[in-house]
Amino acid sequence: MPLSPKDLEEIRADLNMRRQKLLDAAKNQMTTDLGLDRDELADENDLASSEYLLSFELRIRDREKFLLRKIEDAITLMDEGQYGICESCGEEITAGRLKARPVTTMCIRCKEEQERKEKEYLDI
Repeated sequence: MPLSPKDLEEIRADLNMRRQKLLDAAKNQMTTDLGLDRDELADENDLASSEYLLSFELRIRDREKFLLRKIEDAITLMDEGQYGICESCGEEITAGRLKARPVTTMCIRCKEEQERKEKEYLDI
């Protein structure tokens, strides 16, 4: 079922809210010091633990940056009138799928096919 104007409005509001949350979190994280002061760490275990936490924090930030990019791409597609079209087959993505995962760019059939191919590749 194609997106109604109301559906599109709701999804846009959701995307804008998610974008703002990510931007607010990023602003708050900018004030967080990620540096490790080796003088304050008592031993090698403390240092290793701190370095692991730093690595984990950086991975989370990378994921958030990637999600922010996907949100902005979805909003751009809405502005261009191309939102909700599968990038693989060109068919409309169902409203239910877009409401559940508003940053998706593939219909469920194409996404399942992509995942099946990835699984086959990894099983080799």
